[in-house]
Amino acid sequence: MLDIRFIKENPKLVKENIKKKYQDNKLILVDKIVEDYSRILKLKKEAEELRHRRNKLSLEINSLVKRKVDASQVIKEVKGIPGKIKDLEDKKHELELEMSSQILQIPNLMHSSVPKGKDHTQNKVIKKFGKIPKFNFQIKNHAELGEQLDVLDFDSSAEISGNGFYYMKGKLALLNNALIRFVIDFMSSKKYEYIETPLMISKKVAAAAGDLEAFEKALYKIESEELYMIPTAEHSLLGMHSNKNFLEDNLPKKYFSYSMCFRKEIGSHGINEKGLWRTHQFNKVEQFIFCSPKDSWKMYEELRKNTEQIFQKLKLPYRIIESCSGDLGNWKAKSEDIEVYRPTTKQYEEVTSLSNCTDFQARDLNIKLSDKKGNKEVIHTLNNTAIATSRALVAIMENYQTKNGEIKVPAVLQKYLGFKKIEKNKK
Repeated sequence: MLDIRFIKENPKLVKENIKKKYQDNKLILVDKIVEDYSRILKLKKEAEELRHRRNKLSLEINSLVKRKVDASQVIKEVKGIPGKIKDLEDKKHELELEMSSQILQIPNLMHSSVPKGKDHTQNKVIKKFGKIPKFNFQIKNHAELGEQLDVLDFDSSAEISGNGFYYMKGKLALLNNALIRFVIDFMSSKKYEYIETPLMISKKVAAAAGDLEAFEKALYKIESEELYMIPTAEHSLLGMHSNKNFLEDNLPKKYFSYSMCFRKEIGSHGINEKGLWRTHQFNKVEQFIFCSPKDSWKMYEELRKNTEQIFQKLKLPYRIIESCSGDLGNWKAKSEDIEVYRPTTKQYEEVTSLSNCTDFQARDLNIKLSDKKGNKEVIHTLNNTAIATSRALVAIMENYQTKNGEIKVPAVLQKYLGFKKIEKNKK
């Protein structure tokens, strides 16, 4: 969330940011937050004045008693003060809860470079890499290839788990594992620390990560517990340093994590299309950085470069899309997606997402840094997908398919495997 003091001191800037995101219905909230904050400060001051009054009267009572003067009226006043303080604090607490709920609806301040646009149709293409492959035969989509090669089974998984799951077998499963090992080796070579995180997180961490109302539609909740299955290791990595204070000299903290991820994927797109592109369960390697605000945008560039190099080594054609203001998540200051080219759909489709969340996430979890002078400020958090293997496999299968229905293995992955192509399993 944004700092309440920042909102109070910069209401015009906050409103301009809201307008740029086409969320004009939230403009009234800014005035309400500023008003409530002023009332909270006033209530706090009144309670403090009453405490001061109580202490002063207590001294007066002692003096009157010592002088054997009637202190009953003063004692009566002192006895009434705790109730008045409680009333003030109850009103203050009620206002604080209301204000906190309102602040959560205010979006993060966007970077000035974010292009203005109403929705995803106005996102900006900022780079293209690689040549689109040309085929002199009738190409097949990955689901058809996988079933014909007997390395994917969607029918059996549908019987035991429903749509959105899969059995991955033989050489394709080994290729999936090779992708994970390749990216782990790559990120290790970049001196990022490898972390294996919990696969469940608390509601507090889920709320800090972004828009909980939207997330809850996508997250699997553990029945009777305030725990959610992670939709990405980004969330559990974020929560790892809750309530921590770093020395600035010990930053940045650069992490990466491999995990299974779980998403309901409920929405207009549905989950009924057979295949690996949109599933309830998938493998992902995530990058995450905690850093000083002064290094924030340098780290953003580094995270983009890491993921680009991964897809360049896989020799997959891609483009980079920058999210426009109206399509940018409320917790993000700036965001870009890598979209890989799929010859079967003749479209670029999203495979990774890069975000700088500045201090928006860390403030909720009280993650700070101290500079050499002892001054404290909220840390910045950034994340980027290194690879989501199911979507990378789709791109590999469709771009590397051969005329006879086999799939060539990208050269960079061959050292992890004892084969260079995937052909039909022999039974």
